[in-house]
Amino acid sequence: MEIEQFWHILKTDFGYQSSRTRRFLVKKFPFWATFIYYVQLLIIILIESITARKGAYKGKTWARGSLGVVKIVESAGGRFSVSGLKGLADHQGPLVYIANHMSLLDTLVLPCILLAFNSVTFVVKEGLLRYPVLGSIIRSVHPIALTRKNPREDLKLVLRQGQTLISQGCSIIIFPQATRSAVFDAASFNSLGVKLARKAGVSVVPVALKTDFQGNGRIIKDMGPVDPKKELYIKFGEPITVEGSGQVTHQQIVTFITENLTAWGTKVNPSIS
Repeated sequence: MEIEQFWHILKTDFGYQSSRTRRFLVKKFPFWATFIYYVQLLIIILIESITARKGAYKGKTWARGSLGVVKIVESAGGRFSVSGLKGLADHQGPLVYIANHMSLLDTLVLPCILLAFNSVTFVVKEGLLRYPVLGSIIRSVHPIALTRKNPREDLKLVLRQGQTLISQGCSIIIFPQATRSAVFDAASFNSLGVKLARKAGVSVVPVALKTDFQGNGRIIKDMGPVDPKKELYIKFGEPITVEGSGQVTHQQIVTFITENLTAWGTKVNPSIS
């Protein structure tokens, strides 16, 4: 499947479902899924990094690399369920996407979905820009990079750079959690994305992600075991206009993510009222 075909599915079905069949080796030998996944993932990241260093990494090129990761997940037994895209298809202009953050896959697979509708980039930790190989890809898509040392300065940076990017028609993806986790902690889910959307005068879109197919590792966080029995869910809410201080909108986003993660069997730590 090429990127144009994938985008056609997203825009007409407002979602995507992986095939329900699994390869024989993945079903028979669980360790094979982790092996084949990381071998293929490292190869594609190396190839995409070379492309990024040539300065040709944006738009459809980025989307093709991201779709390549989707295919790798499926080859290792993973099955995607993507839904809720009608609101994006009907919307005109940039948006701020606000999502929970469960695994490295969030950053790798969201671009091939969202680039079907608009240009997009991420708010990321500054340290990601220095990652071997992967860092060159991240740098090439011109993200907003936070130090996570001074929350006030980070807020100023996001508001300043975010407004500039949005004024140029670029959407922003924000993971308000401090770190990736298989458990959603509503109390630590900050309102940075809502503040940016309010300042820039654009709508927000809540995004619920269940991507613990790839676990977080104990020694290397980005390389945990793969579990083909865990389906991957990506669900988008309707665009929400930020009104007033944004507190009501923030709670709507938390509720959307909490309800969907709970329905998918994910542990949720509720916010403290």
